[in-house]
Amino acid sequence: MHRSSSQAGFTLIEIMVVVFILGLLVTLVAPRIIGRTDEARVTKARADIKAIEESLHLFKLDNGFYPSQAEGLEALITPSPRARNWNPDGYLDKMPTDPWDNAYFYNSDGRDVFIKSFGADGVEGGDGYNADIDNMSNS
Repeated sequence: MHRSSSQAGFTLIEIMVVVFILGLLVTLVAPRIIGRTDEARVTKARADIKAIEESLHLFKLDNGFYPSQAEGLEALITPSPRARNWNPDGYLDKMPTDPWDNAYFYNSDGRDVFIKSFGADGVEGGDGYNADIDNMSNS
């Protein structure tokens, strides 16, 4: 039986060539994209830490003190009992987590604030993408 040109389709060889080319492209492009994901997470953690730090400064400007470690970053979302002039809109929309879905570490001595992400591994210390990221070394 003879097919007309309107019923023409792809042959198995043509489909295999396209699948091969797509596979080749994925093997060349995927490592570059995957490597950039970790860099993007580190960049996001640095930006988050800067935003949290600015929110803490606004909190102090309004209330005269930084939240204690016991009050934590939650004081930026819900009013602290000690807060005299807490902004009714809050200082952050929601409790922040780092790009690896861990809570940010927060501490204050009353004069300065310290905010840290423990990196990809979620534990203190580490190298590369597992390294800690904090506001003291954040530029």
